[in-house]
Amino acid sequence: MKILFISPGWEKGRLWGELAFKFPTLSLASIAAVTPPEWDVALLDDNFEKIDYASDADIIALTAMTPQAPRAYLIADEFRRRGKTVVMGGFHASNMPDEALNHVDAVVVGEGEVVWPRLLSDFRDGTLQRRYQAESQLAMDSIPVARRELFKGKRYLLTNTIQTTRGCPFDCEFCSVTAFYGRKYRKRPVDSILKELVQLRKSNSFAFFVDDNLVADRKYALELFAGMKGMDFKWLSHSPIDFAGDRELIKAAGEAGCVGMFVGFESLNQDSLAAMGKVTNRAKSYLENAKAFRDNGIGILGSFVLGYDGDTPAVFEQLLRFCEEARIEAAIFPLLTPYPGTAVRRRLEAEGRIISNDWRDYDMEHVNFKPAGMSIEELQQGYDWLNASFYSFTSMYRRLFKLHRSVQVFGPMNLGFRAALRRKSRVA
Repeated sequence: MKILFISPGWEKGRLWGELAFKFPTLSLASIAAVTPPEWDVALLDDNFEKIDYASDADIIALTAMTPQAPRAYLIADEFRRRGKTVVMGGFHASNMPDEALNHVDAVVVGEGEVVWPRLLSDFRDGTLQRRYQAESQLAMDSIPVARRELFKGKRYLLTNTIQTTRGCPFDCEFCSVTAFYGRKYRKRPVDSILKELVQLRKSNSFAFFVDDNLVADRKYALELFAGMKGMDFKWLSHSPIDFAGDRELIKAAGEAGCVGMFVGFESLNQDSLAAMGKVTNRAKSYLENAKAFRDNGIGILGSFVLGYDGDTPAVFEQLLRFCEEARIEAAIFPLLTPYPGTAVRRRLEAEGRIISNDWRDYDMEHVNFKPAGMSIEELQQGYDWLNASFYSFTSMYRRLFKLHRSVQVFGPMNLGFRAALRRKSRVA
């Protein structure tokens, strides 16, 4: 029997749809790893591969984040019209299972590895259920190695993606991670990770840890970094800004080959940080923190959420000047987006401030709520201006002109974002 895993494409004319560099969907390769051996599996990426709706697969398996959901539903509807069984999991289906069930035969809610073999057994026996949800979270020492051979021959920038932990001890208002993985910070055994990295190193010297917070457990992170030292990896991941305050830990990361971290600054306004639940962020320390990253050879892909109640039209110029002064190597400026399952959605719904449930526009580029400190138009225009200004050649020079080992990653990243923004503006 056959399964076709499909990763829905990002819509053209949107930033994520226009970015030339694409990464594989690790979750699908992880689900493939717990698929019983009697099943043949294949992966199709809708971003750059044509869907064959005449596929002979017995099951079509989809995953989607919220802005990808409309595309996933179109794909599901067409396959079901042709008599195929379609199942769906991922962030959006987990938060909106009843909606998803209007388009698919079964929904997997939450982490899928535990229930996936049971779903396949039920399908084979003709007893497929409508909804599957594990009663407990997956034991981290039970996570199998992802089947990355499914990525071969596809146009991915990097296939060495790996996850070592799940969950986050924090609970930021705008984040959907804790709604999916929970707040308990769960860790894979370091020995198993190092063995997997040895195999990954044979194919590429770059790696990306997709963990939402790689350094939440200090002892664990130090053990991992000590094991990686000497492997000659160049790697990136996610960390909070206060990672900079632990000089031993950040030094160990740099010595283990870290060249970049995705860092959630989120705001320069301390009151806004408190409102969103960023309990470890201290805006007054941002410049010093950024320097600590750079001093250890680690560049920053910063994130700044736009549209919180403390933001006014002055915030856009303030952020640009801060990023240039702090020499933030790259950044994204997501508009506050009330994703299903998040605390911010519940708050904005209660306040009657959500203006759109068109999931296509939940791409962090469109305003879907009524801001408090400016008009909808001012927020949208400010977002567009900030992105264009940050990725101008003038700003890129100010932030990157001093040679630094992370420039080998962040130089192409800046050019890639700039090109995607220009393509997006032409489509618009």
